[in-house]
Amino acid sequence: MSGLDWRLAALALLLGLAVGGRGAWLWQANTYTAQLATQAADFDKARDSASQAALAALQAVQAERGALEQHLQAQSTTHYKELKDAQHARQRLADRLATADLRLSVLVANPAAGAGGHGGVPAATAAGCLVHGAARVELDSAHAQRIIAITGDGDDGLRALAACQGFINALSGKSVRSE
Repeated sequence: MSGLDWRLAALALLLGLAVGGRGAWLWQANTYTAQLATQAADFDKARDSASQAALAALQAVQAERGALEQHLQAQSTTHYKELKDAQHARQRLADRLATADLRLSVLVANPAAGAGGHGGVPAATAAGCLVHGAARVELDSAHAQRIIAITGDGDDGLRALAACQGFINALSGKSVRSE
């Protein structure tokens, strides 16, 4: 082999290696680009499906919250109406007691002890009275109004407690007890 043939063969080999390496490089780059594009598309699909699921969950929670708020609003309105109705009824009762249109009386536990005693035998009834039961004593109007105010405050407290229990039951997801 002459020096020129040998150089030509080395140049051809070097040129073949360069072209082959370049071809392999381009082929590998194309393959990796396709794989990266596929991964990016898969990632985008996964991200889109996750965001759609999160959005659906958020809408479900918002709908549930809206329903709960409506329920609590209706419950609050009902409680307020019941409270106002009871206060108006109590005020009418107090007004009737103040004008002597209505009298409040209490049962006397042992009428014989307070009336001088007849040995447990009831006293004779008045001509127009048909009641032979326990003796009753009428209360003063001011005392009756104080009793009505005290019991009214207690009733208001019980209504507020029932409203609080309903609110807590609604928030905790328990069914509201019907009373």
